Amino acid sequence: MHTFADPLARAVQIAANKTALLDKDQTYTFAQLQDRCARLVGGLRGRGLEKGDRVAILADNCHEYIETYVGTPAGGLVVVPLNTRHAEPELRYALEDSGTKVLIADRDVSGLSDTVEQVVMIGEEYESLLDAAPAALGQGVVEDDLAGLFYTGGTTGKSKGVMLSHRNLIANTFHWLTSVPQTSSDVTLVMAPLFHAAGSNGVLGSIWTAGCQITLAAFNPVEVLDLIEQHNVSLTLGVPTMLAAMAEEQHANPRKVDTVRAIAHGGSPIATEVVRRTWTAFPTAEMIEVYGATELSPLTTALRDEHTLLDDDRARSCGQSIPGTDVRILDTDGKEVARGEIGEVVVRGPNVMVGYWNKPEQTAAVLKDGAYWTGDLGYMDDEGYVFLVDRSKDMIVSGGENVYCTEVEEILYKHEGVLEAAVYGIPDDKWGEAVHATVVLRPEHGNTTENQLMEFCREHIAGYKVPKGVAIQDEPLPKSGPGKVLKRELRAPYWEGVERAVN
Repeated sequence: MHTFADPLARAVQIAANKTALLDKDQTYTFAQLQDRCARLVGGLRGRGLEKGDRVAILADNCHEYIETYVGTPAGGLVVVPLNTRHAEPELRYALEDSGTKVLIADRDVSGLSDTVEQVVMIGEEYESLLDAAPAALGQGVVEDDLAGLFYTGGTTGKSKGVMLSHRNLIANTFHWLTSVPQTSSDVTLVMAPLFHAAGSNGVLGSIWTAGCQITLAAFNPVEVLDLIEQHNVSLTLGVPTMLAAMAEEQHANPRKVDTVRAIAHGGSPIATEVVRRTWTAFPTAEMIEVYGATELSPLTTALRDEHTLLDDDRARSCGQSIPGTDVRILDTDGKEVARGEIGEVVVRGPNVMVGYWNKPEQTAAVLKDGAYWTGDLGYMDDEGYVFLVDRSKDMIVSGGENVYCTEVEEILYKHEGVLEAAVYGIPDDKWGEAVHATVVLRPEHGNTTENQLMEFCREHIAGYKVPKGVAIQDEPLPKSGPGKVLKRELRAPYWEGVERAVN
């Protein structure tokens, strides 16, 4: 049985005076990190909070975020990481739905102060909270206790509070360490937002193995490369859009990046060409794709040595199940389909969420006999590699034919002029839905036309899969806080007034 207190305890036992966190010009040892976590809990207890009470945080990545993320559950409280990209009504919903008592923030939250009992601003007010006597971390905390409430729904509609226990997130830590092995000599750059389950993926693993973490407040490819060069960063994790931006910057303005030994990515499908560009920019790095969902704490499969498979069919997969998880492809009746046949990805394991907070019907819809039905469509080959073809809600049905957006996006990314691409369905009187794409071009290929892109697709895929239209825009594609492309925003204008749910 383990809780959030255990990684800290081991790190202090084996490396008390080693640097645990680097945040701009501030550094903290593991002994200091444990003490600050204990004092944070002591301060919160002193303000009347009891076991199980909710503490939300709305902030960019920083050392206070890691202290709150680790310390709050270690002290028997529940952390509620809030999406910094959410609008005030969405934040209000999460705070009210979770029953948050204290909100820790690094920005003006005066419009939300009536939803919580107390607001603590990062800075002097936060530091004064830590003037309290340290609490005993782990005391009275068990693995089945709720550790965090993660509000999801940035790309699929109304937020749901995903209940993750200590058991869920500790299991995920071990799953992460089997996928991306770490040691005390590793320096991890935390560039994905910590409010996202994927962003906080390696936090406990880095602490448990006594490695160093560097927090980056907001993603910027120039700053990422500067930090890699300055601090000999060896590991990082991001979403495909981050990797693409890093590769562009490194190819344009090369830095010394030969300390990077692994770049993991997840959160959304990635085009093989983006993997290729990233690996050529960081040739010493092992490219690792991880797949999962917030409801899975979040990992369930991993594709190791992805860069060696660029010309292999398995490059399009998200890898094999991580030891400790059970991944199967099932039909709508819950029966396992034959290898190579498409069905829904269903996962069992200690990482499967407790459920959605205050949403029993939605919980019952996705949790069946202890397994989580992901809503992702895919198939498994004879060696257990899982290939995702699309979100079940994202699949386009055009003239009775199923079109998987990721397959079309894969082709668009092969065009030398394409920097970003998103494919989605729009209404069509004849076919029901038509395949449509929004593309951002590279500056040096700004004269590429819609017809040229459609012809390029026609050379590689069946006619019914070729976009019937391509919208070329200058501004980047809209993205959620974690960096996922918000196809809902791209689709919405086309479906306005049309009888179809826009997810």
